[in-house]
Amino acid sequence: MNIIMLPEEESWKELCLRPGLPGKDLETVVKSIISRVKSEGDKAVYYFSGKFDGVVPENLKVSYEEILKSEAHIPQSLKNAITTKGVRCWRKSVAIEKVGLYIPGGSAPLFSTLLMLGIPAKLAGCGEIIVCTPQGKDGKVNPLILYTAHLLGIADIFSVGGAQAIAAMAYGTETIPEVYKIFGPGNQYVTKAKELIQHDGIAIDMPAGPSEVLVIADDNASAEFVAADLLSQAEHGPDSQVIMLTTSNITLEKVKSEVDKQVQLLPRKDIALKALENSRLILLPTIDDCIDFSNLYAPEHLIINICDANSVTGMIKNAGSVFLGSFSCESAGDYASGTNHTLPTNGFAKNYSGVSTESFLKKITFQEINAEGIRNLGPSIELMAEAESLSGHMNAVSVRLKSLKND
Repeated sequence: MNIIMLPEEESWKELCLRPGLPGKDLETVVKSIISRVKSEGDKAVYYFSGKFDGVVPENLKVSYEEILKSEAHIPQSLKNAITTKGVRCWRKSVAIEKVGLYIPGGSAPLFSTLLMLGIPAKLAGCGEIIVCTPQGKDGKVNPLILYTAHLLGIADIFSVGGAQAIAAMAYGTETIPEVYKIFGPGNQYVTKAKELIQHDGIAIDMPAGPSEVLVIADDNASAEFVAADLLSQAEHGPDSQVIMLTTSNITLEKVKSEVDKQVQLLPRKDIALKALENSRLILLPTIDDCIDFSNLYAPEHLIINICDANSVTGMIKNAGSVFLGSFSCESAGDYASGTNHTLPTNGFAKNYSGVSTESFLKKITFQEINAEGIRNLGPSIELMAEAESLSGHMNAVSVRLKSLKND
């Protein structure tokens, strides 16, 4: 082991580097593996198993019979996993020290997003909160965003947007400080930048943006309401997407007519029309089919505008935020109903949740084992470590048990 005496604080960051393959080499190898598996499926899996593991499995899926037979190979002593006296465990929530908030601010300065991110960051107790937001055509940050930041007690605001803002917060520049986690929605460039910085260990809230809404409507739904809900998201940007699913051909035709009429009244008509080019009105046989389609799509916003909308909530598996009934418009969630509007998009509602105060916290577990605890728990740990062929793990317990016997 290397011995380093009283290192200067400037060198600490370098001393914290983990060992591993050079980033480019690692990425090249892994990308080639992913590409082959994606295109060749099982054939590639068998090939790389032989190449890297030195053995090719007869079958990729382990049979149920083999699972059942495994029990006969495990000694009873190892099966007896226990918790016991003298062992105390707990978990503590700790605020993430440094967070960066990305606030879209080009053609639509989203000061509401600053509220949705800044308030939970403050409640969590984050020590350093910075904001990156693009300047307008006049070369200045929108006053609404500046006022909102000041209201929240956030003074570190940087006039930069796009993928360059994400990179600056991730790695730090001469002016913009490095943060540990980045929050906020954006266009496709911002979302891709957030995905890529994760390769270097910088956390993000979720892939968020471009915006999307899916509406499920039956024959009782107001076509005027549904069209307005679709356009409320279409006006976000040309890469937004809006979808309506319905069991009624009449509703479909009425909504199409209403969308065509209402879009002409929007100041952001050109943006909305561009988004509508990639949007869809879909007729399906039943409401159950609509729910199944929605679960597959996993929308950022899901509006269920049907009779007795509450009756289908148990069927919803994938959605960022759900709006039930004819009067629950998505705009309410964007501004004032109380839920957070920073939500997973692009299908990521299958495995991500929307932002909350918890998003700005991390959990640290603690354990304290006294002499009685290691006497009781130690033999089980030794057995488990030995079973995994990790003698060093086992020895860390054994030396303690031996010292207690000598005492």
